[in-house]
Amino acid sequence: MGSLEGRVALITGAARGQGRSHALALAAEGCDIVACDVPGPMPVLTYPLADREDLATTARLVEQAGRRCLALPLDVRDPAAVHEAVERTLSDFGHLDIAVANAGVVQTGPLDGVTEEIWDTLVATNLTGVFHTLKAVLPPMRAQRFGRVVVTSSMGGRMGIPEQASYNATKWGVIGLARSVALEVAKEGVTVNVVAPCTVQTPMVQPDPSQELPAEVLARFTRHNPIPKPWIQSEDVSRAVVYLATDPGVLTGVIMEIGLGSSARLP
Repeated sequence: MGSLEGRVALITGAARGQGRSHALALAAEGCDIVACDVPGPMPVLTYPLADREDLATTARLVEQAGRRCLALPLDVRDPAAVHEAVERTLSDFGHLDIAVANAGVVQTGPLDGVTEEIWDTLVATNLTGVFHTLKAVLPPMRAQRFGRVVVTSSMGGRMGIPEQASYNATKWGVIGLARSVALEVAKEGVTVNVVAPCTVQTPMVQPDPSQELPAEVLARFTRHNPIPKPWIQSEDVSRAVVYLATDPGVLTGVIMEIGLGSSARLP
């Protein structure tokens, strides 16, 4: 029996990459999963997003692990849709215990090349989407006086990185949001913590894994890392998510950095 037997976890951005890894890691600990992901493309981005087939694959893998999985197409920019997903979770499972606010998108380039549309897309998804998620999941958690919330930030939310100013602004923002909310609910059995990975080898970074990235791109990923690797794997982040989800309730407002040693450079 896993340490989370009988718990229910809602995960945004669950169709692939980190979100899928988190779903499988939590399922391995006994969780039933509500897997949510955006139902269509965002034309402003330069890489393909996950699709419904990816989301169905996540659900199938969770079920193969012996857990129930409810797969919901969901755009976290839509507050009504996020609220409806939580209501569906409560209707189908009876409770909601864990939420992983993981949905996010990225666009790189100098700030003077960032259009209003790109800025609005990143802020609406990465920051406002987390706001929508927290606002929807906290009421049932507070009512049952138990909840574990994990928000995905980035090492880009802990330091300045050139050509990622707009993305990093959203990831700094979610840390402030999460830590402030952690203080609001700390007396009610609900914890809110943050994972801050460095570059993760996912389709967001490497859409076609059969094609190696150029050496200069890999070098850019590596330059901040005292451990000389360009990236980590989704499973590295999932271990942190499981740790925070299984915490007995003594950790809240924590930023868990999974950064190949880059934390050592921070004050």
